[in-house]
Amino acid sequence: MSHGEVGQVIVDEAVADARLAAWEFDGARAWLEEARRHPMEPLAAEVWVTDPAFVYVLLVKHRVRGWVPPGGKVERGEAPRAAAARELLEETGLRSELLPEPAAVAVRSYRADWSPTLGLSYAAVVGRGVPLAGEQNQPAAWFRLDTGWDSVFPEDRERIRAHARRLAAGAGGRLPLR
Repeated sequence: MSHGEVGQVIVDEAVADARLAAWEFDGARAWLEEARRHPMEPLAAEVWVTDPAFVYVLLVKHRVRGWVPPGGKVERGEAPRAAAARELLEETGLRSELLPEPAAVAVRSYRADWSPTLGLSYAAVVGRGVPLAGEQNQPAAWFRLDTGWDSVFPEDRERIRAHARRLAAGAGGRLPLR
């Protein structure tokens, strides 16, 4: 498979996950359909980690962005879901099964001098007793969903809260707990 074919497979996977996402923000699906016609980099992936009671969210302290879900850039040849799991492990020390349905798809600029980026948000449910081992100078911590946290993406608070409420309403013991 050529580099171009590998890239197309990754874009196709991003499109498939975007279509499955529980939530869409910022016209992300239409943006992605348009972006498919042109080279698209970078692609971002993150994980919205909640506790089994859906009361807490796990965030990492980014040096510029404040408290954000663990995540980052999807590397060349890497599927978005795999990137999200890798970033979760790197930034928190957690190996967790991601829920089958992506949580959300959104478009945002991570820096003023970067073009808009498609971001896929996946979800995981993890007990708060699991030890955390984040990256140096980027600690991970649990925050109550009913409180605020300092972030350059304040809209994430309500988005994550809404998704946690959705999971809590439909959980019925079906979620994997890691």
